[in-house]
Formats: sequence, structure tokens, C-alpha cells
Amino acid sequence: MNSIEINNHNFILNPSGAIFWLEKKTLFLADVHLGKVAHFRKNGIAVPRKAEGLFYEKITKLLNEFTPTRIIFLGDLFHSEQNNEWYLFESWVKKQNLEIILIEGNHDIIPKFKYNSIGVKILENLTEDNFYFTHLPIHKKDYFVFCGHIHPGVKLKGSGLQQMKMPCFFKSKDQLILPAFGGFTGLHILSPTKGVKVYITTGKEVMEMS
Repeated sequence: MNSIEINNHNFILNPSGAIFWLEKKTLFLADVHLGKVAHFRKNGIAVPRKAEGLFYEKITKLLNEFTPTRIIFLGDLFHSEQNNEWYLFESWVKKQNLEIILIEGNHDIIPKFKYNSIGVKILENLTEDNFYFTHLPIHKKDYFVFCGHIHPGVKLKGSGLQQMKMPCFFKSKDQLILPAFGGFTGLHILSPTKGVKVYITTGKEVMEMS
């Protein structure tokens, strides 16, 4: 278990790409991009149909492990306009007994009333205990920012010419960018600078990059 302390609060970095805020019993994650598989298939791109259910497998495991009272999606919950994936999500939401919040991202174009009708709260951002939750990476004075959007990754070099790209949690002194929770989202490769901590996730474990 990889736990970090920020402003006297404790956060568990999960290999799935999610973070659990211990003091608030809150699970948050970014860039799920639900519906992207259906969007690909509609446009003739071959993607295994079983990929549509990966989000629900991952989130169920997290709910069982942490038993949160609240989930915050840090933007881009859905990839584009509403498709059949919405009905799977709606069914899942109705089975949950916890607060669900969506911080709007640039891909979140499904009308707000659709979310409101199933009990999902939509916000532009959220401020709580000197923490600022948003989609786009920003720096906000007097706050530590949790965000997503860029699907951060790093490039690892092995022996010879071997290279591997891995998703990561990318943490600076006042900001932490979460990796994309969804599949088929791609990576934006970042280069760590002085004062930045990188926590690589393999899907099975989280490791701090030395």
C-alpha cells in the first residue's frame, strides 16, 4: 500500500490509478472515458467487447477494498455523447449507496440533467480542507490541487535500447495529476524535474520512481 501525506491528510495511491482519501473516506479518479470503446467500434476500430466492462470490474474491487462514502470523478467520465454505455452506468449508479460527484471535464458533454436525474452531482470544481479538485491541471494559491486531463506517463529505459511507457501519479509541491483510470486512453509522457515525485503504476502495484 503506497500512502502519502499532504497537508496532514493521508492519501492511498492505488494501482488502478485511483486515490483514497482516508480522513474523508473518499475515492477519487480521473479520465474514465466511458463509452470510448463503443465510439471506437462505431467508427470501425476493432476493440474487444469485453473491454466495455473493465471499469465496473475495477471500481467494484475498489469499493470492496475501501468502502468509501463518496466518489469524485475528476472529469472526462464519458468520452463523448451519450451511447449505450450510459445505460450500464445508470444501472451501476442506482445500485450504489454513496455520494457521487462529477467534476466537469472537457469531454463531459452529456447534459447535466441526465446526471442529476440519477443522483450524480455535477460541479465545475470542489474546494475542501485546503484541497482543490478540478479536471485541468492548474496552480491555485494556498491550495493543493488534485486533477487529471493529461493522462500522465513516464518513459523507462532498460538495458540496451529497451524502453517502456508507464502511467503514473505525477506530484509537484502543490499539485497531483492522476493517471487515466480508463483503458484505451493513451499516455502523455512527462519528464520529472527537481521537486517532482513520480509514482509509477503497473496495474498491480505503485512504485515511487527514483
